[in-house]
Amino acid sequence: MADKYELRRFRAVAKDSADYAQGTAWLRGVGIGFYDEPRKEDFMDKIMAMYLVDNREMTGVYQADGVAAHSLAPDVPVATFATLRKDLNIGYGRQLEAHLVTAVTVRGTHRRQGLLRRMMTEDLAAAKADGVALAALTASEASIYGRFGYGVATFERSVKVDTGPRFRLHHVPVGSVEIADRKVLLELAPEVFGRVHGAMPGSISRQEAYRLRSAGMLGRDGSEDEAIRCALHYDAAGTVDGYVAYKFAGWDTKPYTMEIVDLVAATDAAYLELWQFLGSIDLVDRISWQDAPVDDPLTWALEDPRCVESSDHRDMLWLRILDPARVLGARRYSADGTLVLAVRDSLGFAAGTFALTVSGGEATVTSAPEAEPDLTLDVADLGSIYLGAVCPVTLKAAGRIAEHAAGAALTARLMFAVERSPHCLTHF
Repeated sequence: MADKYELRRFRAVAKDSADYAQGTAWLRGVGIGFYDEPRKEDFMDKIMAMYLVDNREMTGVYQADGVAAHSLAPDVPVATFATLRKDLNIGYGRQLEAHLVTAVTVRGTHRRQGLLRRMMTEDLAAAKADGVALAALTASEASIYGRFGYGVATFERSVKVDTGPRFRLHHVPVGSVEIADRKVLLELAPEVFGRVHGAMPGSISRQEAYRLRSAGMLGRDGSEDEAIRCALHYDAAGTVDGYVAYKFAGWDTKPYTMEIVDLVAATDAAYLELWQFLGSIDLVDRISWQDAPVDDPLTWALEDPRCVESSDHRDMLWLRILDPARVLGARRYSADGTLVLAVRDSLGFAAGTFALTVSGGEATVTSAPEAEPDLTLDVADLGSIYLGAVCPVTLKAAGRIAEHAAGAALTARLMFAVERSPHCLTHF
């Protein structure tokens, strides 16, 4: 493989840089991997400008010995990989920097050459050497990333909500909702999301693209999306503490449907009152949302919970722990106790036995190579239970976690619980 391929890493740069074309050719490689339509030059420029704000690092694998006649140009990579760093809410408002992996592709004609393994393992090694304690990704295929130590840590679902006569909430409004120009979200969306991020376990700080998309400044084809509408929620003091960006699905869609583009609410009242607004939109019989939480207050606030039709319950955020002692020590815990965890890691980044002692919610973690473990688990399973969304007792029942001390899995469940159901509103 070393003779056939060359791996290059580079950062996003400004358009006037001599290396700018390297980034746009890399984007073309990503588009080929995900079967996207070719992007126009101005769309490429917008993407690269966002990547520059996010300080993304791009990795491309190139054919070192030239390309076949008439095939894609040699500057278009046969495999791609990108990373950026953002903060992850690990519960009780605590933040831990996460190494986010995205844009992972391997061209079909160059698979089974070890390209993904090389990109992934070299990147994880570099992240750990740089002092990062964990990595994260969202997976297009669920069977790929477990072998690299990633475990599912949050979930999401798609919902269709019937907003006909049955739609009534057990909630007395304490604030108000007003329609606004979509472009106000360029300023307001990051402010409101910042409040949500600080209170939501599993939340990841958002990249530049989010405020542009929510404000309708970056549609699927790169142009402005004039169809997007915006409503703001104001608390009793008149402060904006929530918003929803939405668009009409068209008169050809039956029943008439409004699609949520982005819904962010910093308080429970803001969330329910934005739904009350959505349920009151004239001529619309259904609201659809692709990124809804699994444990959703809306369902329990409705007089008729069957107004919510749920589908496509799926994994969202995957975590890959690189430094167990640091990751375990960074958390606040919901119950005191002691656990000795034997962590397996086929890649060798996080293997070891660790004693976790929690008193008053605060943790002390020590390496304990001679101790008898209470639980033995793969690093992927440690990533799954870390945010409290996956139950250790369930993983024990599935044969993924070995329990050596009676009740240890239940102890882990109580300790790793967080203050509310984790949810990640940030795709990357």
